[in-house]
Amino acid sequence: MATLGILIGLVGGDLFSGAPRFTFGTMNLYDGLNLLVIAMGIFGVAEVSANVGQTLQSKRPVFDTSLRAMIPTRDDLRRSWKAILRGSGIGSFFGVIPGTGPLIASFVAYSAELSAAKDKSRFGRGAIEGLTAPEAANNAAEQTSFIPTLALGIPGSAAMAIMLSVFLIHGITPGPGLLNDHADIVWGLIMSFWIGNVLLVALNIPMIGIWVRLLSVPYHYLFPCILIFICLGVYSIHNSAFDIWMVLVFSVVGFGMRLLDLPAAPMLLGFILGPMIEEHFRRSMLIARGDLTTFFQTPLSAGLISCVLLIFLWRGARMVRDWRVKSAAAGTSNLSAYLARKKQDRT
Repeated sequence: MATLGILIGLVGGDLFSGAPRFTFGTMNLYDGLNLLVIAMGIFGVAEVSANVGQTLQSKRPVFDTSLRAMIPTRDDLRRSWKAILRGSGIGSFFGVIPGTGPLIASFVAYSAELSAAKDKSRFGRGAIEGLTAPEAANNAAEQTSFIPTLALGIPGSAAMAIMLSVFLIHGITPGPGLLNDHADIVWGLIMSFWIGNVLLVALNIPMIGIWVRLLSVPYHYLFPCILIFICLGVYSIHNSAFDIWMVLVFSVVGFGMRLLDLPAAPMLLGFILGPMIEEHFRRSMLIARGDLTTFFQTPLSAGLISCVLLIFLWRGARMVRDWRVKSAAAGTSNLSAYLARKKQDRT
């Protein structure tokens, strides 16, 4: 699925030569596919399609929206504190890397929790770790993205790019001298983080009851509204009806992924990171004149690549070990029988 995401990310004009790739002769695909189009198709419309068969008399879930019910239980805290720490660490790492942003940090944090979970079947059914880790990563990435923005003048995300432009409009140049030249602005900005978080808590807690009550709306009223808002939001990106057709295409892909039990998060992660990997890899090859050993000439680069290779080997060994344990427990001796047993269990 990650490889499929990388292939989808290659759609559009080549960054270095300008040659069209996978555009099928239409200029609408020359600028590539938008992440929102893919996400709305895979998650939004596909979800509607999968649940459109709900009966009108189906029982609606009832939630307690009192303040006592919203306080995490002891079991919630026990399950989530490690996920929060891991998500914060992942978000802080990606936040200081320019151009990544909180979206990548959220997907990586979710994937990390899914890999670390002993019972992966809980994910997608309300596992609190699958919620706290991406949210912690998102918040950490948003905060730490200020570091490259203020210290180096390099925006860490789209929001930081807007903030950087605001600084420049007011004659303030972010960089190493910002703290010395405009210490009042820097420390005022840091204190605004505390004020903003307090205001978020004060505004969000009373509104939770309103958002939860949306679940009481019958499906046959809710689904058309969702589709209308998806079409309006996608159309507003480029004011193009072609994007709506692409949402329809990816909704079919997303529905097929649900039927085949294929994960969507790795595909979106590959779609986001794939073009970045290609751009920087090809730039490095141009500078090094095609010499692949350039990636091992510095200790930092060699160490990172070695860590990636070790992670691949460790994950492969773990998959083989898990297969052997599960196949022994299921009484199977070969891979085909094990997969058939798993398919029968899902059915």
